[in-house]
Parts: sequence; structure tokens; C-alpha cells
Amino acid sequence: MTHTVNVHEAKTHLSRLLEAVERGEDVVIARSGKPVARLVPARSRGARRPGSWKGRLVVAPDFDETPDDVLAAFRGDIEPPLR
Repeated sequence: MTHTVNVHEAKTHLSRLLEAVERGEDVVIARSGKPVARLVPARSRGARRPGSWKGRLVVAPDFDETPDDVLAAFRGDIEPPLR
């Protein structure tokens, strides 16, 4: 069930609205009758597993190398090219 409240009511009854969200209700916050935001339950991302992207990501061999013209542009030595 969707429950729509105005901003003033949301500020006044935030704890009650959060309890409704925890029960599975949809809560929409409106300004002048126009929906602006929706309160939804926060999802737990679970435990982090280091290395879970292993084999799914490739770093280019020249990743740490910055071309001289780019370095010069950062230092202000030259105008960067327009692209």
C-alpha cells in the first residue's frame, strides 16, 4: 500500500513513517501534492569479499603513464588541445 504525505507531515512524523517502511509500506513525500521523494528500506549489501572482481577487470599496461603533453597542460605550460 502506498502512503503519501506532505513535507510538513513527513518532518513531524518521520519515526512513524520509517516504521511503516520497515513493515513494507511505500511512503511517498509530496510538496504541494506533487510527489518528490519515496522512502524505501535500506538494503544491506552483505559482507565485503576482497578479490570478488578478480579476473573481471583488466588494467591497461600503460595505466600509470601520463603523456608529456598532458603533464604540460596540467602545469600550464601549454594550452590543452580542443576536442
